[in-house]
Amino acid sequence: MVLKTIDLFAGVGGIRLGFEKAGFKTVFANDFERKCKETYDLNFPKPKLLVEDIWKVDIDTLPKFDILLGGFPCQAFSIAGYRKGFKDKYKGNLFFRIAEILERKRPKALLLENVKNLKGHDGGKTFDIIKKTLRGFGYHIKYEILNSTTHGNMPQNRERIFIVGFLSEKSYKKFTFPKEIKLTRNFRQFTSNEAEDKYYYNDKPLYERIKNDIDSELTVYQWRRKYVRANKKGVCPTLTANMGLGGHNVPIIKNHKGIRKLTPKECFLLQGFPRKFKLPPLSDNVLYHQAGNSVTVPVVARIAKEIKKALKG
Repeated sequence: MVLKTIDLFAGVGGIRLGFEKAGFKTVFANDFERKCKETYDLNFPKPKLLVEDIWKVDIDTLPKFDILLGGFPCQAFSIAGYRKGFKDKYKGNLFFRIAEILERKRPKALLLENVKNLKGHDGGKTFDIIKKTLRGFGYHIKYEILNSTTHGNMPQNRERIFIVGFLSEKSYKKFTFPKEIKLTRNFRQFTSNEAEDKYYYNDKPLYERIKNDIDSELTVYQWRRKYVRANKKGVCPTLTANMGLGGHNVPIIKNHKGIRKLTPKECFLLQGFPRKFKLPPLSDNVLYHQAGNSVTVPVVARIAKEIKKALKG
């Protein structure tokens, strides 16, 4: 029997990709961002992405599913956000819509993803509410912070918290998060030797301020408004949704032609999206935002395999 999932706060389908790699079938997908639909529908024939406020989605019309997936908006819980947590009437309270769906539909399992800081937000009170809510509906939960470098073999320093829950205590006891694996890949495997001129800083005003600090082709850099920051571990720094806000957070590399920022396609590749994943003709800012707002696919795929083993036992 094929296990079915619903993809909430789906973005461009990163979590879906991970679960489908593990053999799950997606039966419903929803997000509020209209531009996500262009990217999502270009890559997934069905179901198409329903662009709708999740509060307006009729829970009774949801198709039957086994696992709820949700990379629910992290702004309300992020250090980079407004620190409002559940007081944020729009983004924070969306967790309670997930809870309502869980209460009504009773799927076998769930996977929620968020920023690392969710665990410590408001002195841990926010996360305590999440845990108590899920447990109150009968879900046995485990959670862990995983890094894309150590758990996805992807050269991107990206820490995210994953919450996995099961109705069955037997499945819960069988589930374990994937173990750390060795990083064997280099960021150069995901970047091209050539890129369009628009990505290069060579003839732009910023070039004079960064040219002396960006001197290695083996390092990924960031321009931090006033100074250049080198990622000492030789991997890409965290790709963020803010890359789409002016582009100043887009990582920078050096090659034979000069100094340039990563392209949107390279950002998707560093999130573990397959090379065949198609990007629609949207602005670079939108595509940077979509890449940074997604998940590292291989990390999710490894979690999905463990969920499948726990459920099938």
